[in-house]
Amino acid sequence: MYYTKEIIQLEYDALNYHIIGGLEMKKLLTIMLFSISLIAVLASISSAEDKGDAAKGKETFNNTCVACHGAEGKGDGVAAAALDPKPRDLSNGEYVSTLSNEHLYKVINEGGASVGLSPLMAAWGGVLSEQDTWNVIAYIRQDVCKCQYDAN
Repeated sequence: MYYTKEIIQLEYDALNYHIIGGLEMKKLLTIMLFSISLIAVLASISSAEDKGDAAKGKETFNNTCVACHGAEGKGDGVAAAALDPKPRDLSNGEYVSTLSNEHLYKVINEGGASVGLSPLMAAWGGVLSEQDTWNVIAYIRQDVCKCQYDAN
């Protein structure tokens, strides 16, 4: 079979387009899948403020947490003197930002021992409603540590 220079160039261009076009399509699909996955993850992560009311959380914090954690959440409440280890300083944004809202929820609801922390941190799940707990977390995030969870 006899090919002219133009036909060879056309076949070369078509092959090139197919290879490059296929790579571009793969890149596009990869980016689309990554974007959809990222959106799904971000949608599933809701902030404590979305689930709780910081003003109501402050009231609950003052009634249940202040004795150990103190009025400002520094771990210096009146009961803290008798505790070893001392309660966590919840105003330490550098530390609290490493804790997810779900982690805080578990600690408050099930106690410190449920996540390998001090068993002296009581489980409040039998006392606080789910909403009360989210309200406390919203208060801690907004007014005590003034921080959000940083997964990095």
